[in-house]
Amino acid sequence: MRTAVVRIGVDLTGELTADELTAGTAELSRLAAEVGAELIDNNLAALPPKRREVEILMAGTDPTMLQTRAASLCAKAFRTEPVIGVLTFISHGTDEDAHGVLAGFGVTGVIERRPGDDGWDIITVTLRKSDLTRVPESRVHTALEASTNCEVRIVTVD
Repeated sequence: MRTAVVRIGVDLTGELTADELTAGTAELSRLAAEVGAELIDNNLAALPPKRREVEILMAGTDPTMLQTRAASLCAKAFRTEPVIGVLTFISHGTDEDAHGVLAGFGVTGVIERRPGDDGWDIITVTLRKSDLTRVPESRVHTALEASTNCEVRIVTVD
């Protein structure tokens, strides 16, 4: 399962007091733990209002579902109207991460991993040529290298 960092603005207008932010953070931490998520420790009260955004580590692959769930938790904890922020995935260098990168581009492929002679893994990714007419191969290649920390070879098939 992939791990996402879900960012949610909880007090971007600066209406909450430091005590309310502290209490909301404690409640959000509890609520997140109940659903198997983890709140990243952040001193919201010390931040300017426009940066009062929480970060929640959540397992899953569907960005919309993760953001919706996180926003719901934030609404309960802070009693404000949450603002959905940026979602990113943490990369562990696995084949699952590589499949997630491909899914992000809207393509599927076959991934084969083997050890290289110099100690680095080599992954060969087989993609359909038709998929690469929509997405430049160089973008896919760069994203796969970054997410897997491996040498990437892309092979195309009809």
